[in-house]
Order: sequence, then C-alpha cells, then structure tokens
Amino acid sequence: MRSDIVKKGATRCAHRSLFHANGYGEEDLKKPLIGICNSFNEIIPGHIHLREIAEAAKLGVAAAGGTPLEFPAIGVCDGIAMGHTGMKYSLASRELIADSIEAVTMASGFDALVLIPNCDKVVPGMLMAAARLNIPAVVVSGGPMLPGRFHGRDVSVSQAFEAAGKYAAGDMTDAEMHELEAKCCPGCGSCAGLFTANTMNSLTEVLGMGLPGNGTIPAAYTGARRLLAKRAGAVVMDLLKKDIKPRDILTREAFENAITVDMGIGGSSNTVLHLTAIAHEAGIDLPAPLFDEISRRTPYITKLSPSGKHHMVDLDEAGGIPAVMHELATKNLIHLDALTVTGTVGDRIKDAEVLDRNVIHSVDAPYRKEGGIAILKGNLAPDYAVVKASAVADDMLTYEGKAKCYNSETEACDAIMAGDIHDGDVVVIRYEGPKGGPGMQEMLNPTAVITGRGLKVGLITDGRFSGASQGACVGHISPEAMEGGPIALIEDGDVIVIDIPNRRLELKVSDEELTKRKANWHQPEPKIKTGYLSRYAKLTTSASTGAVLKA
Repeated sequence: MRSDIVKKGATRCAHRSLFHANGYGEEDLKKPLIGICNSFNEIIPGHIHLREIAEAAKLGVAAAGGTPLEFPAIGVCDGIAMGHTGMKYSLASRELIADSIEAVTMASGFDALVLIPNCDKVVPGMLMAAARLNIPAVVVSGGPMLPGRFHGRDVSVSQAFEAAGKYAAGDMTDAEMHELEAKCCPGCGSCAGLFTANTMNSLTEVLGMGLPGNGTIPAAYTGARRLLAKRAGAVVMDLLKKDIKPRDILTREAFENAITVDMGIGGSSNTVLHLTAIAHEAGIDLPAPLFDEISRRTPYITKLSPSGKHHMVDLDEAGGIPAVMHELATKNLIHLDALTVTGTVGDRIKDAEVLDRNVIHSVDAPYRKEGGIAILKGNLAPDYAVVKASAVADDMLTYEGKAKCYNSETEACDAIMAGDIHDGDVVVIRYEGPKGGPGMQEMLNPTAVITGRGLKVGLITDGRFSGASQGACVGHISPEAMEGGPIALIEDGDVIVIDIPNRRLELKVSDEELTKRKANWHQPEPKIKTGYLSRYAKLTTSASTGAVLKA
C-alpha cells in the first residue's frame, strides 16, 4: 500500500505511536488509509451541512475495508465575498485548495481520497488536486439549495442581487427587499440555480469523477445525499482495488463530454476557466477554440435560472445529468466509452430518460441550436473572451454602443447605481483580470444592478462573471488591461461591437490610433503589494489559459 511509507517497519515506530494517539490501532493500520477531505465551514450555506456528508462517506469507506481519516479544506462564499476586496481571493483560493490537499495527502501517505466540496472554487480546486496527485479519488458534493418562494414564485440569490437595482430604480420598496432577502435562500446547499457551483458539481458527474446525482440531488434531501456519500466511500475502495486513478478517467474525451454538457445546459462561463485548469493538471490542453467548436454543434436544451425559471431541483426531477447526457447522445455528441468511477459513460446513462420535457428539451426542439457559451475574438480580445450566450436576450446577441470606462468594479457599480449609465452604452470594467484585480473578481453586482434597473446595455471586462449573471456581458478578455491588452486602451465614447453569432468583439478604432495609445500607456501600480494576492498576481497566467499558476 502507498500508506506503508508512514506505518511499516522499525523506523516508523514513532509514526505508529502518533496514529495510536488518535485512536487508530494495529487493525486500522493494516487497512488502506483513505483521506476524507471535508470543506465544511460555517460561512458558506453550501458547506454548513458537510459534516453529515463526511460522516456518511467515512461509513462507506470503513464498511468497504478502509480506514477513513478526515482533514479540512478552506472555502469562501462568493456571494458574501461579492463586491468588495474579499472577491479578489475567490479564484485565487482555488490554487490554495489544490495545494493544501496535495500537501496533506503527500505528508500523510494516503492511499486514496474522498473529496467533499460544494461551492464555486472548491469543486475545481479539489478536482485539480485529484488530477495532480493521481491516486484513486471520488468527489461527492453537498448538493444544491432548494429555491425560495417570494410572492408566489420561485426565487434564489440572483433575485437578491437584482433587488439592489430595483430598489435604486424605485421598483422595489425597502420592506419588499428585506422580505426577499429573508426568503430567497431557504436552507443549506449551493445556490439553487445553474450558477458556477452547481455547474461544476454537474460536470464532475460528466467528467466521471462523481456518482450520478452528484450535481442535482438537493442538499435538503438528506437521506439521498447521505446515501450518495456512503456509496462514494465504497466506490473509492473499489477504485483502489482496481488501481483506477483520476488520469485514467480525466481523458480528452471526458473533457469533451464535460464541455458538451456544459453547452447543452447553459452552464456558467466560469467553467471555461475551471475545466482548462483541471485539464492542465491532468496534462491535457484545452484551447479556447475547442469550447466554441463544441458549442457550435451542441443544442441548448435546458433553460435554468438565471436564464430561465427552472432550478436544479427541477432538473433533478426531470432525470438529472444522466438524462441530459442520454438526450445529447442521440446526436452522437457524447463519448460513451469514456471511463467513470463506476464503469463507462455508456453503462451509466443507457437506462436514463427524460421525465419532464418542459425542463429538458429534445435535441430536435432545443431552446437554441447552439450551446450556452460562446468564445469571442477580435481586436478587443486577440486571445479570446467568453460570454454566456444562453443568458443573453435575442435582441442583444448583436449590439453596438459607446464605451464608458471604469478602472474597477467599484467605480462601475457606483456609476450604475447613480444613474450614469443609459441604454446604448457599453460599460467597460478593466484592471480586474488575474493580474490586475488581482484575482479576477467575479462581478455579479454590476450585472445584477443593470438587470434590476432594466437597462439595455453591454458590459465587457477582463474580469469574470458569476454564474448567476445574465445579459450581454463579455468577460475573460485577454490579454487583460494589466498586461497592456487592448481593453486598457479604450476611451470614453469609443464604439464597441458585440457580435455573438459571428463570435466577434471589436473596437471601432483604427490600428494606427491604437498603436499611438499603446505608446502612451503606462502600467499602473499593483492594487495589492503584500501577502498571498501579491504572490498570486506575479505567478498567474492569462484567463485564456485558465488563470493557473506558473510552475
């Protein structure tokens, strides 16, 4: 066993004594040591219940002949971090999570891992660690939140963010706003719509690293979630016996499956960052054009919040991710021979069926003939940009407007709230990329306020957006402003063209003028000069390559 390095031989007498101090006897040390990485904390609603999930996973491991050993992982709540300095740490925390799991696993000699995330950066961080360490591993999440109810309709956290704009526009009273905030998040789980956390938990299934139901069974369905975790514990022991490792599962075909389902369900634009980063750890290159190539051939067959009225519980009741994959497979869009933690994709989805065509459309009658995410390129984004096309209204798929430039999210949000933005504008938010932010802030506040105020505007940024964002919002513009990319050279009044059908993002300024502006551009001082974010800014790569840290 791999764990023999910490428990066998005369030179490991002291090691065994330390295990004894924790209550592990000789009979426990004869078994494989299985790390149970639990990201429980009392800050994130999606993680508040993870102690129960970890206990169930440990029971599954022990029943299958392993010795479970729990250790923690950090996590930040993107909703709570939103709109202030804390959000700079969100994407950057992904690397800390992967690094810390590597450190504990290598120091402890674990034979295998059960990884328990739920929200935003924790899911990709754990998958990155699994790919990097390449020891048998299973991911089992905590599940999505149920939607709340407000004035007779289902709501989630995105409506609470939009409330700020409605309140500023006089369309919502103070009392209504407080009533909404008390009802839109009714309990534990990752926020109820198809935002980043639920997209990544669903794609964990597709990648083959989680069990069916991982992304959609609601957190409030405690019996089903505990059973899933217990089964995950048993599965990791089977993987250990068969010597099946993450890189056997995380193949190019698995990532193509994940991108295909992502496009089919209209997932968060953040998945472009995260899938690229996970693939990087697995030694696989996922160039940005691949996402667009797959999007072009994949029909968009679910319309979940924030794009539509349905939530994750509706998708679960309609058949979940296996039903989506089964439907997409009818157009030969899924690699059925790809391996999962429980056999092949084909075996997993062969008996799946769509139980509600209002939630999961057929591939012959999709919401749109192309997928949910588009990759744009042009003189404003030579190295690509990303837009969640599924969340853009039909009349905004092509848009032309005049730039209003802001050098931070805060400046832009203040301008929107003050009424300085009008229909026909393009809001430019720059110096918020991986290096410039630093940390590539997620910007739900400006997009939600724009939606709440009912404005018909475009928004472009070298930062990124929440999975709850909607509208003609183009992010991940690369190169970023801090590297002197074209977004740094835009001036107020410049005309910007967003053309999603033709995948173009253009600045109507001559090459000669841009060359002149570039000669006069000077890189600004870093916003943060000490601590982890300072180090992160120096080591991170472009958004177009997943914003991973350079070795």
